[in-house]
Amino acid sequence: MKRQSTQPSLAALDHQYLWHPFTQMKEWVEEDPIIIERGEGVYLFDTHGKRYLDGTSSIWVNIHGHQHPIIDQAIRRQLKNIAHSTMLGLSSPPAILLAQKLVEITPPGLTRVFYSDDGSTAVEVALKMALQYWAQVKPALKRKRKFIHLSHAYHGDTIGGMSVSGQELFHAPFHAILFDSHHIPHPHCYRCPLDLKFPSCHIDCLTPLETLFKKKHKEIAGLVIEPMVQAVAGLIPSPPGYLKRIRDLCTRFNVLLIADEVATGFGRTGRMFACEHEDVSPDLMAISKGLTGGYLPLAATLATEKIYEAFLGEYGDWKTFFHGHSYTGNPLGCAAALANIEIFAKESTLQKLKKKITFLSAQLDRLRTEPFVGDIRQIGFMVGIELVKDKKTKTPFLLTDRIGNQVTKECQKRGLLIRPIGNVLVLLPPLSVNTRELKKMMAILEQSIRSIQN
Repeated sequence: MKRQSTQPSLAALDHQYLWHPFTQMKEWVEEDPIIIERGEGVYLFDTHGKRYLDGTSSIWVNIHGHQHPIIDQAIRRQLKNIAHSTMLGLSSPPAILLAQKLVEITPPGLTRVFYSDDGSTAVEVALKMALQYWAQVKPALKRKRKFIHLSHAYHGDTIGGMSVSGQELFHAPFHAILFDSHHIPHPHCYRCPLDLKFPSCHIDCLTPLETLFKKKHKEIAGLVIEPMVQAVAGLIPSPPGYLKRIRDLCTRFNVLLIADEVATGFGRTGRMFACEHEDVSPDLMAISKGLTGGYLPLAATLATEKIYEAFLGEYGDWKTFFHGHSYTGNPLGCAAALANIEIFAKESTLQKLKKKITFLSAQLDRLRTEPFVGDIRQIGFMVGIELVKDKKTKTPFLLTDRIGNQVTKECQKRGLLIRPIGNVLVLLPPLSVNTRELKKMMAILEQSIRSIQN
């Protein structure tokens, strides 16, 4: 007779030792967790062998599907040489070649690449660069120390990132260590605070920004924005022309435009970068998430030559940008990123995406008649479906109703992994998904929404 194993299960070990991000652990230990063991294409497989469609691209990072042979091979090739060496006083071929490639594919005018580790640090780097730039540019404008952000913005969980965010629920406990910043109303056409309609509104939600600039532009270092769509705020798109107006105002009032393309970059909106939709070139740009195709942590902050030159001087001038990370420009991550960008060209990813975006739009239209579906927001392959208690009045569910969580659990049962933002269901499939897989995702989503309406 075989002996029963007394080894604790992975679920038990998880409950005993792990602390998960953005998770209420009191509830977590009462659940049987889904433990992902492997991935293939747009599918994830748990330790029981159950297959799930990856509806969030593993939290917005996976681009070309799991186990893509080109990225797999690039990492293996790099491992034959070296896994990591510092960039403090040294360099490496992957870091150099990736920097060149990033300058080629990002908006015109961005000429310098500074590596870091994730989206939060990429934004943090941009904020520090902006402050030091104004202190060192000639003539120095040391009074320019404040930043502007949109209300409900999310720019990461570092001190700087939180200071220019508007996610009160996340950041309220840390007010004592955050610096002051200005915020302006975010554009929200579904819930317009001015009770106006686009385009007759003439984007009046930008009036407070112009007023603020007129009064305080001499103390404003930069404006931080997620181009075209606020992601964590609930996938809220800005109206056409909004981003271009922001760029024009920043130029007019001599304020640096910092584009946070962490979530929107690498094809998510249908263009390589969201800024391209309105031909906007920022002064600083933060990228991460899709940079390595979802393989390894890596981020970058890109700057214009004008900003870069303000940091040049003799050693004793102390104009150096004193910032860095142990794993900055990690060769494995850079090799993965180079392969990721190569796939865009080899597989015509953005060209093929156009038809899939149109197909997804048609599939989403079927949900508009559902009683709980108040608004469907789509920018390329970024979709937010806002669930409401009353469609006519747009009355929201209470967050404690956890309506988004209920739908998510129903999706899990049917083989689709998504993660809501409050009452907003978020769908961000890998760009490699085919129409058959998209159709299956939408069918599961539709069934799951209906199941909680009954």
